[in-house]
Amino acid sequence: MTDASPAEPAEAAPPGAAAPLAIETVREIRDSCLCLATQRAARVLARRFDRLFQPLGITNGQFSMMVALSGQWRPKLSELAQFLAMDQATMTAAIKTLEKRGLVVLAADADDGRIRRPGLTEEGHRVVAEAAPLWKSEHARLAEELAGEAKAIAALLAKI
Repeated sequence: MTDASPAEPAEAAPPGAAAPLAIETVREIRDSCLCLATQRAARVLARRFDRLFQPLGITNGQFSMMVALSGQWRPKLSELAQFLAMDQATMTAAIKTLEKRGLVVLAADADDGRIRRPGLTEEGHRVVAEAAPLWKSEHARLAEELAGEAKAIAALLAKI
């Protein structure tokens, strides 16, 4: 963010309203808040990878979910949600979207029929196989843009 953003208020707060934050506080938060910095970076990266995967008809979030399901792991929805740091409602909606597209199937757990375990369909595996080289190439470009610090950044973020 630049020093001009956010701008100072153009007019005073109405009587009885809370006073705006001091511009120094706004700048401190803007320049040092890890939550804000990671949110901004996540949005920029999400848009970048969404554009990359658009020809395949998936988003970056769907790619991550499908990659998690592409091996031998057959998690419960709650386990997949935890792995991807998603809440249960968002996970359920995301899986339903992939299921409707024929990329994921929900199968009953062998021991407890109430539990559903997502897995990739043949089409899901095909899409992931097509997306992975695109991701690898784009990720290499991103790592180059980050002066080779991508692994260090990922390691720091993994500590959170």
